[in-house]
Amino acid sequence: MADGDDERTCLIKYLYNQQLPVNDILRVMRDHGYEMSRRHLNRLLAYNNLGRRQYCSEGTVVDFIYETLQGSGNLHGYRWMHERCLSNGIRCRKEDVRLILSALDPHGVQQRQSRRLQRRQYAAAGANHIWHVDSYDKLKPYGLCINGGIDGFSRKLIWLNTYNTNSDPRVVGGYYMNAVQSLHGCPVIVRSDPGTENTTIRDCHRYLLRDVDPDGAFVYLSGCSTANQRIESFWGQLRKQSVEYWLTTFHELQHYGHYNGEFMDKNIVQFCFMGVLQV
Repeated sequence: MADGDDERTCLIKYLYNQQLPVNDILRVMRDHGYEMSRRHLNRLLAYNNLGRRQYCSEGTVVDFIYETLQGSGNLHGYRWMHERCLSNGIRCRKEDVRLILSALDPHGVQQRQSRRLQRRQYAAAGANHIWHVDSYDKLKPYGLCINGGIDGFSRKLIWLNTYNTNSDPRVVGGYYMNAVQSLHGCPVIVRSDPGTENTTIRDCHRYLLRDVDPDGAFVYLSGCSTANQRIESFWGQLRKQSVEYWLTTFHELQHYGHYNGEFMDKNIVQFCFMGVLQV
């Protein structure tokens, strides 16, 4: 077989594996300089065992779906699960996937049919047991950087400060230490994301509780920002009740050419609005 035929066959196989219909495969082949009829393409597909109805065995499909259900796949409906099968090279009918899911995961199917989302349960032992810390960057393009801490049990704001940075560990750590001083104590646990701005908080908190937890493995929790429930919920409320107004105001300044994001403009915004936002 000539090199040109090898390239043509590889392109056909690639397009076929992308789940393109025959007409689309024909169009792409012609764009690449391969003129052929539909009958010729069908013969090439059959010659290379690329028939559309060559499905995998039922056992293969069941095994793959069962394995997928052990992880995040237990949230998939049958349409999404069918796409997962195809993307992993397992050819099957969508209806077969629906029936297999009904048998393997009837509880999940019932939940999806009722459109109910099973929410995680949040629990805190009491006031000042856990503080949630995070930074809010919606106003950062305008030089206004917000950082906050909230009590997980009572949802009381421990601090909410606006400054020209929320990326400096010393600044963010200062918020934490000021709160500890004013409250004459610290929480048992601090929860934050793994950003470098939280390293000073982490070190200070572990030092304060060094007698309770010498390794600091339990008193400081770090994880993705979206899972930091209490403070993320507060950011949503803050956006609705306050930040949306300021975003609109600053967008208007940009629209009319009064703000271009340069150093001087940011300093003017900070001078004029930082005290107002802090109040």
